[in-house]
Amino acid sequence: MGALPRALRDVEDETRMRHALEVARRTPPDDIPVGAVIYGPDGAVLGEGVNRREADGDPTAHAELVAIRAAVRTFGDGWRLTGCTLVVTLEPCTMCTGAILAARLARVVFGAYEPKTGACGSLIDVPHAPGQLHPLQLRGGVLADDCAELLTTFFSSKR
Repeated sequence: MGALPRALRDVEDETRMRHALEVARRTPPDDIPVGAVIYGPDGAVLGEGVNRREADGDPTAHAELVAIRAAVRTFGDGWRLTGCTLVVTLEPCTMCTGAILAARLARVVFGAYEPKTGACGSLIDVPHAPGQLHPLQLRGGVLADDCAELLTTFFSSKR
């Protein structure tokens, strides 16, 4: 994927983010609508996930972790997702960023920035902290308004 010209990669990122938004709309009703999709090096979808903390009673059931668990079952390289890309509608938190790095994902594309818990540059920047052993390419703000609108609508309905 790194060989694609930037303009084509930008279009591909937007197409993939639209897919992640569709996935996010399948989030159980009481969970914050976040969608995550992992693409293999060949562009195939390896795993999808939505937030399921409330539905499963599991504090680790963030969309990214659900997608990672699905992808490692599909990818066939054990727990490593080398060369794969995660597309997620909201900037990953510290827990999810740690799992992303541990899974050896190559790239993360996210939509809305999360100034309260974002660990890919908003609050803190875990991927670029000293001592990281595996490089992670990041691109934030892809269809950010669409991603933020989904969250705003959810929280408005809860008030």
